[in-house]
Amino acid sequence: MTVDAGYRQMLDAIAAARVSVRLECYIFQPGEPGDAFRAALVAAARRRVWVRVLVDGFGSKELPADYWRELTEAGGCVGVFNPLALDRIAIRNHRKLMVVDEALSFVVGFNIAPEYVGDGVTRGWRDLGLVLRGDTPKHLAASFDEMWEARAFRHPYGLRFWFSTLRRRLVACSSAEVMAMGPGLGRNAFHASLLRSLRRARNVRIVSAYFVPSFRLRRALQRVARRGGRVRLLLAGKTDVPLVQAAGRAFYGALLQAGVEIAEYQPQVLHAKLALVDGAVFAGSSNLDARSLGINYELMVRLPDAALAEQGRKIFEADWARARVIDAAQWARGRSWLTRWRESVALFLLTRFDLWFARRQLRRLS
Repeated sequence: MTVDAGYRQMLDAIAAARVSVRLECYIFQPGEPGDAFRAALVAAARRRVWVRVLVDGFGSKELPADYWRELTEAGGCVGVFNPLALDRIAIRNHRKLMVVDEALSFVVGFNIAPEYVGDGVTRGWRDLGLVLRGDTPKHLAASFDEMWEARAFRHPYGLRFWFSTLRRRLVACSSAEVMAMGPGLGRNAFHASLLRSLRRARNVRIVSAYFVPSFRLRRALQRVARRGGRVRLLLAGKTDVPLVQAAGRAFYGALLQAGVEIAEYQPQVLHAKLALVDGAVFAGSSNLDARSLGINYELMVRLPDAALAEQGRKIFEADWARARVIDAAQWARGRSWLTRWRESVALFLLTRFDLWFARRQLRRLS
């Protein structure tokens, strides 16, 4: 599901809601499509649908103070996750989720903001999402409710322990398909699941907007390629965060030498998060970088579904055809000492300083 299709289906689902709407988003901005979502939520609340909206305090900081007044007057509730404060600014809720009537859910990579509007080819950022039914929406609704209860981001005793407790509660309301992650004790469920899938993988296609992989993930991808499997990485050619792009490019050389294929998407800014490992599909909000895998609250799903994997393959192949494939020899020749220095600085800031700063805030809060 592309962004424009996703917005249409989400708005239609809100219009058809009869019991409840839960909407969780990192960035929610005024304008279109945000105003259309607000109007649909107000209409739902007025017909007595239980409406809850949760936005992140940093990601949605541009919202006017009275933006949600009409919704709250209609009976809906709006929460701000971790309201801005310097002593805990590093910990963010990066999830993007909507659950309607606990029967229909949307797990997406895109925010609700004007820059995403379009097909991702001729206009608007390139991003993707999934529509899920069955039992999965109930697990996702429970996950939302845990985040809603924790939105104030305060606890009188030991916040670091509380982070770990919240993380365990998120895991408890997850399922075989749903992976909810956050800061605290324990490994990242998405990272661990992806590594397990790569152990015997033969065909790997990954779309990643912000690609600064861990050592274990780089090694796993290289091993798949070296044992004869095919690994293709579709990464950002145009990006809104050049620092992340520079850090990720530091790993191109070793990956290319191992036989991994890399291409950079050209038409628009790439913001998608998708992994196809043989017949399994991973999608959601998590990037393959240190912040998503070690600091943010994130939400991913893993679906071993051949039909869905085929849909993902068609999308991947179409976008790969629009990308610039990186040639290993040309890449090696074109890298100056200044380029390598910039990449090293970017890597330090994103994989060392950012993690250190977030963990320092956790320690101070506990």
